[in-house]
Amino acid sequence: MANADIVLLGPGELPLITEMFNAVFRPGRDISYFERRLKGRANPLILLAQVEKRPAGFALGYEIKQSTFYAWLIGVLPAYRKAGIASQLMEAMTAWTRENGYHVLRFECYNRARPMLKIAASQNFDIVGVRYDTDEAANLVIFEQTVSEQEA
Repeated sequence: MANADIVLLGPGELPLITEMFNAVFRPGRDISYFERRLKGRANPLILLAQVEKRPAGFALGYEIKQSTFYAWLIGVLPAYRKAGIASQLMEAMTAWTRENGYHVLRFECYNRARPMLKIAASQNFDIVGVRYDTDEAANLVIFEQTVSEQEA
């Protein structure tokens, strides 16, 4: 298991996130995709996982309501997969969510994304729903975790 350093980034680092996204996901996106998605969002969060000072993975999220933070994207570069990087990013996002006064952390993943399903189970997320994504013609599983003592 890699011991990644998780670094908080600002919006000026979106070119790096775009490059990493395009190395992980298809279809590729340009920076405007991320700028549009984060524009006007409360508390956008950009995390970078580094191993030996090299980018290894990223996570992005934002507030969807006052008590709930949404983990939008987590990606790990192919050379760093199966090393626990995604788990470390999710743990860092959970801690950030708690420290910033949110009560719930939510994320969605496709049923075919087995590594993320395993992370959800290992980190005590609950399945709270399923929705059908017509663009991908696939089910998305919706997960939530209470991150504070207070009821959400």
